[in-house]
Order: sequence, then structure tokens, then C-alpha cells
Amino acid sequence: CETCSQEEAKYRCPRCMKYSCSLLCVKKHKLLQSCNGIRDKTAFVSVNEFTDLNLLSDYRFLEDVGRTADAAARHPIVHSPSTKKFLYGLRNRARKCNIDLRTMPVGFTKRRENSTTYNAVEKKFYWHLKLVFPHCHAEYVLKGVPDDKILADILKPYIDPVESDPVVCQRLKMYTMSPQSDVQILMKIENRKQNSVRYYELDASRSLIDNLKGKVIIEYPTLFVVLKTLKNDMVVLGQ
Repeated sequence: CETCSQEEAKYRCPRCMKYSCSLLCVKKHKLLQSCNGIRDKTAFVSVNEFTDLNLLSDYRFLEDVGRTADAAARHPIVHSPSTKKFLYGLRNRARKCNIDLRTMPVGFTKRRENSTTYNAVEKKFYWHLKLVFPHCHAEYVLKGVPDDKILADILKPYIDPVESDPVVCQRLKMYTMSPQSDVQILMKIENRKQNSVRYYELDASRSLIDNLKGKVIIEYPTLFVVLKTLKNDMVVLGQ
């Protein structure tokens, strides 16, 4: 027994492979090693050590994944009339604004994240928006951004030397120290081949809705804020 070192071992932990002699030692080893005792189904096994048992384990793991996916597809919320009605209404409203809004199946990350809504009284979208600052490896998620808000005003809390949050300003120092004329807002063009990625250049002086018109949006807009002198691999449409 690797816990008490006194009795002959009878059990082996599926998680960390330590030997134990009794239930008491099993519990003690879990406490000392912070081990949950559950076998790691995705742990790496080298080719030399790979056996039929590992193959069977992988096969059962894939079966579990298949059952889970099937159960998710059968979940009532997937076929909920209210959910379908909401998404249909959202896409229809976007179409009237000349925006090709596309939604993903339930279960996809972007579908779960998306918090975009449409206010019928104000006749206005409140967008879920993601800002990516690739040169600083930073991402920020904004919720409830009104569609009539100017892009420059959306970016002010992040890259404006005066109005930005001190912590954010420090992280995005490369942007705040650069002249505003060097900042460029891009959005990836959807439905292009993997080897032909292109970006739209957005106008910071215009509203969010004006910049989205005539474009395909999958779930919500993702804007890339770049510096013209550094965007080596991000090709703007037409260049």
C-alpha cells in the first residue's frame, strides 16, 4: 500500500494508479493527493503502451460522446417554438436592415454566447459584440451595444488615452500610444475559402448598423482592432 506502507495492496486508483490496501487508505490518498479517483479518459498513452483495453476505452468514450450529442439534439429547448420564433424574428429584422444574420445550431459556443436582442418599441438592435486586439492578444466582450452607436465611441473605453480604463489602457498600451489615424477596424468576410481570408475595413466615424449593412454576420459581429503598420497577414478586401 502506497499510503500506509504496511498492508498488502488490493486496489489501484484508476486516476493516479497508486496502490491502496483498504477503503480507509483509498479515502486518505484521495484527500492527500487531491485525487477524485475517476479515470482520465483522455490521458495520453504512448504507442508502445497502447493495448486492447485502451482501444476499448477509446471506443466506449466515443460512444459516450455520441450519446451525449444525441441527447442534446433531442433536448426540448432545441425544438422549442419560442426559441425558433425568437431566432426567426431576429434574422427577419436583420434582413430588413440589409444584414444577412445567420444563427448556428443549439450547442455551438457562439450560439450559447450570443446575447443579441431586438427592441421592437425602439426599433433598434442591441448587439452582442466581440472586440479583438490581436497585437496585444486581448479580447473583450460587450453586451447590449445599441446599433446606432458610433464605432469610435465603442472603442473609446479601450484605446482612448484619456477616457480608457487604467487597467485596460495599460494592457492595450500599444494602441493608446499610437496615433488614431493608425488604428484600423476590420471584420472578417464570412463564406470564403480558408486560403483566401479577407477583411472588410469599417468606418469608425459611422454607426455600428451602417457598418454591418450588406454583410454576412454569423451570430454576432467580431471586430478586429489593428494598427496599419503591424497587420501583416490581415488582407483587406480589394487590396
